[in-house]
Amino acid sequence: MTRNSMIALGLGTLMLFGAPSGAIARNDGSAYEYLNLFGDVFERVRRDYVDDVTDKQLIEAAISGMLQSLDPHSAYLDAESYADMQVDTRGEFGGLGIEVTMDAGLVKVISPIDDTPAAQAGVQAGDLITHIDHQPVLGLTLSDAVDKMRGPVGTDITITIRRGTKDTFDVTLKRAVVKIRSVRARMEGNVGYLRITSFSEQTDVNLRKEIKALREKNGKALKGFILDLRNNPGGLLDQAVAVADDFLDQGEIVSTRSRDARETERYNASKGDVIDGMPLVVLINGGSASASEIVAGALQDQKRAILLGTKSFGKGSVQTIIPLRGHGAMKLTTSRYYTPSGRSIQAVGIEPDIEVVPAKIEVIENRNQMKEADYRNALDRAAETPDGKTKIIVPDSAASPAAERDAALAKAAAEDYQLQRALDLLKGLSLYSGRTAP
Repeated sequence: MTRNSMIALGLGTLMLFGAPSGAIARNDGSAYEYLNLFGDVFERVRRDYVDDVTDKQLIEAAISGMLQSLDPHSAYLDAESYADMQVDTRGEFGGLGIEVTMDAGLVKVISPIDDTPAAQAGVQAGDLITHIDHQPVLGLTLSDAVDKMRGPVGTDITITIRRGTKDTFDVTLKRAVVKIRSVRARMEGNVGYLRITSFSEQTDVNLRKEIKALREKNGKALKGFILDLRNNPGGLLDQAVAVADDFLDQGEIVSTRSRDARETERYNASKGDVIDGMPLVVLINGGSASASEIVAGALQDQKRAILLGTKSFGKGSVQTIIPLRGHGAMKLTTSRYYTPSGRSIQAVGIEPDIEVVPAKIEVIENRNQMKEADYRNALDRAAETPDGKTKIIVPDSAASPAAERDAALAKAAAEDYQLQRALDLLKGLSLYSGRTAP
């Protein structure tokens, strides 16, 4: 792999160094005809357009349009955006703390990052940002919108949010240095709870530290672990592989396959399970994307964990970041990744072993959450969802009288209904050993 490009996984701009080893040449005589057409349009616009536009503006816009037309994740990064992206991979940057995408010309929140201005202000997954400092988002590229939301630390910004069918409302936030603490851990009774919010450079190291601390402190009282990957938008491929490897003794974790079969990459587990075969439940939902799906898919296919929650986002493509000779870089989709059993989850997602929907209140709040297949130009959009065998758990409160039901649902939402069901599952997993991989 060369050093002058990077491979990206995730909905944001988190990535991994590396690039395809070769290229496939294509010769098409008609290309020259269309390049002449481009030149004719370029000259006409620069001469006759109503306002002055620079050559740089026109050419960068043309490149951006070409890449964006391919799929939702291919894009042009100007020099400033490329520099910002490289800062983001280190897990510390200035801004609001939200993972975003574009949806019908508006900025859509994939997920707020824990302990950031956006999360503290109540910004939710699925929110649409219609205005930034009272200026409309329509007409901006995603890069332009992100640039407007960033700014000097300590300065205020007002974003206008559309949430479901409610009227739009303004939220004023104070920009901050966003330090992503990607791993958090605590005890829930006799179960170790591990939450990974993103896969940045120190995720695996910090996960191992947290597991070691929990085991040393609780000893034999520790009966199992929950790995929470909900609303985790992805990140570095090598960190996803390392985290999956932490819980596996052997076998494939993930493979990436491009148009050229010779460039297939396979990543395998090394011996050593950091929790020594203890029961493991993985929580996923519609905000679990890319690197999160690699971990969940590997642990599911290797029968090392039980997946609980709702279907994941379905982002199964890999982007290569290619620097452009001092003019930023382009992010180009170059391959798909596959779980150990050979599943491509692009535009399909990972089905949990046990489907547990959030409490009704949480469902209402997240009804606008976007999936990969919702993009109009998503790869493999027509792929059908596999008939995975799932068991649907419905909250007991669904059959209660109205007043009792509302109270029960409010309590369930406050206590994290999916987490409670995962804890219940671990309590009854004395038969778990029959599910572990040989």
